Amino acid sequence: MPGFDRLAIIGMGLIGSSIARAARKAGCAGTIVAIDRDRGVIERVVELGIADTATTDAAQGVRDADCVILCVPVMANAALAALIGPHLAAGALVSDVGSVKGAVVRDVAPHLPEGVHFVPAHPVAGTEHSGPDAGFAELFVRRWSILTPPEGTDPAAIARIRRFWEALGANVEIMTPDHHDLVLAITSHVPHLIAYNIVGTAADMERVTQSEVIKFSAGGFRDFTRIAASDPTMWRDVFLTNREAVLEMLGRFNEDLLALQRMIRWGDGDGLHALFTRTRAIRRGIIASGQETAAPDFGRPHGALPPPPDEAQ
Repeated sequence: MPGFDRLAIIGMGLIGSSIARAARKAGCAGTIVAIDRDRGVIERVVELGIADTATTDAAQGVRDADCVILCVPVMANAALAALIGPHLAAGALVSDVGSVKGAVVRDVAPHLPEGVHFVPAHPVAGTEHSGPDAGFAELFVRRWSILTPPEGTDPAAIARIRRFWEALGANVEIMTPDHHDLVLAITSHVPHLIAYNIVGTAADMERVTQSEVIKFSAGGFRDFTRIAASDPTMWRDVFLTNREAVLEMLGRFNEDLLALQRMIRWGDGDGLHALFTRTRAIRRGIIASGQETAAPDFGRPHGALPPPPDEAQ
């Protein structure tokens, strides 16, 4: 089995705790070390039994680990890398799970000693929940994990982390950090930004409409609220560290939004129909690729009909 003798995971939120669970279930880590600066989180990790050892001391926790995965907000990586760098074992592999890769390479690589391999990664998976209780072993199954190794990275190290993610059930793709940040800006970052904005606007309207916005939330708004419930620290860091790509995609989005506005203003039904047909095909392509369920209403359970009045009596 692909794996590591001693796997250290720093940050035991949704992603970190899911990696620990998945690595244990897949049998691809001899010893799993959980590291988190929050003592309460570490105590919960111990209660859940998702690691072999747990500590708040990152420097001590990474000793003798042949793989260290950083699962912290992107802007925390530089200080963390500086802290653990002197304590990393020779030949160790360091990776991460950040949604931005250019900033991670810039902030982490300078702090790693000679002989330590750095292969950044981004598992494109998650939920709106956080913390060690939110994780589950199947989170990465049939989801993409994107590797963005800096130029000159040892191919054997890349292959090793690739096998690790595949053992966790993920599909693996390799691309440059800059290309990753541009692609994720449109597929993930800007959609989150739009969701935050729409839900924020609705929050203002809520006061005007006396609770009708929430009471009569249709599926579209409800789904935006799921995205907008994502971890605020993580997404603050994403937007600040990938600002160039996000602003580029926002500019494109604003141009397309103006074109849509003109179609509505001038009654261009054919233009609207053509746009909606094209976007519907995108949704079907996502389902066909296995990245979403084809079940109606996204597979949400629905309650049973109430009994007829005569039976209720």
